[in-house]
Amino acid sequence: MDRSLLRRLWRHRSGRWGALIGLALLLFATVGAFWTPHAPDVPDYADALQSPSAAHPFGTDASGRDMFSRIMEGAHRSIGAALMVLGAVFAIGLVVGTLAGLTGGLTDTVLMRIADVAMTLPGLVLAFAVLGLLGPGFLNLLIALIIADWAWYARLSRSLSLDARRRPHVIAARMAGIPQWRIVLGHILPGVALQVGVVATLALGGMIGAISGFSFLGLGVQPPAAEWGALLAESRLFFSIAPWLLIAPAGAIFLSVLSANLLGNALRDVASPEEA
Repeated sequence: MDRSLLRRLWRHRSGRWGALIGLALLLFATVGAFWTPHAPDVPDYADALQSPSAAHPFGTDASGRDMFSRIMEGAHRSIGAALMVLGAVFAIGLVVGTLAGLTGGLTDTVLMRIADVAMTLPGLVLAFAVLGLLGPGFLNLLIALIIADWAWYARLSRSLSLDARRRPHVIAARMAGIPQWRIVLGHILPGVALQVGVVATLALGGMIGAISGFSFLGLGVQPPAAEWGALLAESRLFFSIAPWLLIAPAGAIFLSVLSANLLGNALRDVASPEEA
């Protein structure tokens, strides 16, 4: 992403707000991965279900654990996991799709048939199937989501690569005798990566929601580890007597999805041919 695109993204109101919220959440997650005000996984039953206070801004859960500390500690799992999954499907899809589109022939046929098989089921259904084989767990959830989503990005990358081959500047570079690898790295891959990256950014909010949803169902992070969806699942049992426990994880998920959507929409606007 070049500097001019970053400047246009910052001037875009949605992009600016999305970036500010996203940077705050990333800072929150980074700090929470190394430090929290209280031990997030150590129970203290004497302080169970305490209402919000100066010592516990978001109260305590049924085991007496500080909810603010658990939100902090779970942030790197919720946000980091979504970034890891999208980074993996972006890289796999970009490599597979570009290779298929530029190579053609048998390589293209084999890779795209594999992608077609992976796309025969909806992504969430395939993720449930993979989790059924591997069993619940955070690492298994990440693997399942990568398997469920990579084929769509590969298809998109192939389509964009085929289109890029026919662009005038690529044809001119080929006629000038520039080596094929330089054409791919300098003229085709950057544009394809940018467009696929825009799509991945738009999908970030949905990925955070999917990870939280699977953890809410008990298929992701396992107790006592903290993750926003798992915290929602734990808190819902005490909604009638401690409704404040739901506010923090729900608010964290909402802000992260909002930030991703604002950034994705702004990036789509500033990276479009009309804005470029």
